[in-house]
Amino acid sequence: MKEPGLTHIGPSGDAHMVDVGAKNQTQRLAVAEGRVLMRPETLDMIVAGNAKKGDVLGVARIAGIMAAKKTHDLIPLCHPLALDKVSVTLEPEPALPGLLVTATVGVTGRTGVEMEALTAVSVACLTVYDMTKAVDRGMEITGIRLVEKTGGKSGDYRRTQA
Repeated sequence: MKEPGLTHIGPSGDAHMVDVGAKNQTQRLAVAEGRVLMRPETLDMIVAGNAKKGDVLGVARIAGIMAAKKTHDLIPLCHPLALDKVSVTLEPEPALPGLLVTATVGVTGRTGVEMEALTAVSVACLTVYDMTKAVDRGMEITGIRLVEKTGGKSGDYRRTQA
């Protein structure tokens, strides 16, 4: 299978926004994940809802959703998309200890939503850090990655390794 070229680089080497006007609209979905590692007592505080700044999980969820909708404002060559679906979940994982953050983004369109899902996860993780950094500056944001994507010319992708 031939490796795909860099579609955002023109023949003269300069960056440009890809023309997707002739592509068919298809249903597309992307799922991304990331983790926020923290001290066990920080996780306990978040889960109990006792953070001084408020509902960490709720605010991070909304921040992730808002970020997905604004990805084109943050990533220079992304297309603005009318997203059909954005969901962000933050699941406590005591074994880490920390949170598993997952974003699922869907659209019926001419280009994929991988960047929207990755942006949602990134901003949700950053929001957790921002809201709890006063008690745990040693938190670590890690493992932000695409888990799966469906639709489009390049076909489906599903991460196989853990």
